[in-house]
Amino acid sequence: MATSAASIAVVPGGGENVNCVLFALERIGVRPILTLDPKTVATADRVILMGVGAAAPGMEKLGANGLVECLRTLQQPVLGICVGMQLLFERSAEGDVPCLGMLPGRVEALPIGAGLPVPHMGWNSLALLKADHPLLEGIKTGDWAFYANSFYAPLSDATVASTDYGVPISAVVQRGHVYGCQFHPEKSRHTGRRLLENFLRLG
Repeated sequence: MATSAASIAVVPGGGENVNCVLFALERIGVRPILTLDPKTVATADRVILMGVGAAAPGMEKLGANGLVECLRTLQQPVLGICVGMQLLFERSAEGDVPCLGMLPGRVEALPIGAGLPVPHMGWNSLALLKADHPLLEGIKTGDWAFYANSFYAPLSDATVASTDYGVPISAVVQRGHVYGCQFHPEKSRHTGRRLLENFLRLG
C-alpha cells in the first residue's frame, strides 16, 4: 500500500463521475482532494486531471474555473487520465480544440472502417517502450488495461507504453513532470493500481 501524507488534488475535467478514481486512491492509502480551485491545485503535491467525454467541454470547464494557466504553470507531477491525458496535448481533432499544450502534438480520431468498433471500449494489452520507466515499475509488456476512447494520441517521443487498436496508440506518456495514461487505472486492476502507486512515489 502506497500510504502517503502528500496532498493529491483530483481535477474533474469532464462530465464524468470521479468517485471510482477517488476510491482507487483511497484503497492505496491516499485521501485525495476533489477540487476546481486553482489555489488548491497549485499547492498540491500531486495533481490528477480526470476527463471523460469530449475535449471542448473539458477545456471550457478548466477555463471557466481559472485552471488553464494554473495547470500550465505547475511544476509538481501531473497525471492526466483518459480525456485528461488528451487535454495535456496541444490540440485535439475533436472539434480542432486548442488544449493545454503541456505535451507536444495533436490528438486524433480513431479510424472508422478498420474492422474495429469505435469507441475503443474494453481491455487491451500494453507494450512497454521504456520498460525501466518509474511510472511502469511492476508493469510489463502484455499486461492488460481498460480503455474507453474514440480519440487517441499517436506515438511520439513522449510515449512510454503503447497499445494497438487499428493504429498504434500512446497508452502512457511522459515529458518532464507531465504524465498521462489513456486507459482508466481505476478499472484496470493490477495495472492501474501499480500505475497510481508509482505516480505517488515519483520524486
